[in-house]
Amino acid sequence: MEMGIIIIAGAIALFVLIFAIAGFKIVQQSEVIVLERLGKYSRTLTSGINIIWPIIDKPREIMWRYVVEGRDGGKEIRFKNKVRIDLRETVYDFPRQNVITKDNVNVQINALLYFQIMDPVRAMYEIENLPDAIEKLTQTTLRNVIGELELDESLSSRDTINTKLRTILDDATNKWGVKVNRVELQDINPPEDIKAAMEKQMRAERDRRAAVLEAEGQKRSKILEAEGFKESAIKKAEGEKQSEILKAEGRAQARIKIADAEAEAIRLVSQAITTKNGDPVNYLIATKYIETLKEMVSGQESKTVYIPFEATGVLSSLGGIKEMLSQK
Repeated sequence: MEMGIIIIAGAIALFVLIFAIAGFKIVQQSEVIVLERLGKYSRTLTSGINIIWPIIDKPREIMWRYVVEGRDGGKEIRFKNKVRIDLRETVYDFPRQNVITKDNVNVQINALLYFQIMDPVRAMYEIENLPDAIEKLTQTTLRNVIGELELDESLSSRDTINTKLRTILDDATNKWGVKVNRVELQDINPPEDIKAAMEKQMRAERDRRAAVLEAEGQKRSKILEAEGFKESAIKKAEGEKQSEILKAEGRAQARIKIADAEAEAIRLVSQAITTKNGDPVNYLIATKYIETLKEMVSGQESKTVYIPFEATGVLSSLGGIKEMLSQK
């Protein structure tokens, strides 16, 4: 009897120990567990040690997405139920998919999605298969966004596409307690014939730009050369102008000096002749006449000299000069 009591007590003690051990749940950092009591949501277990009631408290499982290496070296996507919900940022690498652009070009696109579970309860109860829903939503949204753009716009507007995708996905997944942080397009691969046409177009565009730049350079060179000639001609004309002005000013100054000297000489001669009671006018006329005769006979080989008829009047002036000289 006593042995039976001991066995029963031991069994009870063992059950209590197992029950107590099962009631301890240790949750890792950045992980949570959604706990249900008798099939109804009870609470969320956070990181650290948590105490639950075994049998009546049960963790709710969530579907999660895994990428494993396939036998052929490729990547294989698998789904598996797990109890612990990871609150860290998660990245999904979606396989390539065919998308048709606005100008009816079939391109292959693969994308990366970075998201984070912000509300585990809504992620558990608002959607049945969260990873599959996010993947399908991303694929359909990507088709819609690319379908509104032409091929050239799709290739050159990755940042715009990424921003638009992130905004749409973030609004759609907010109900599920998920925050989409960013979306990145890895590759956009058009068909081979489109690639070849794009390469030809790019080469033609580069040749055109090179020709335009060369023509612009030649045009600029011609303009600079013409401007140089123009500046040179202007500087030369200004120099010649300044030279002529200086020459004219020099000649004017020389004439002024000569005129001043002649005026002074005439004044002195007139003063000297007046003191001798002579006529200075006759003296000056005679002097000019003699100088003119010298110019007339200079450079002539003939000995013949023609004297004007009016010269007889001038000769009388010479007589006056002779009388003045005799008075001296």
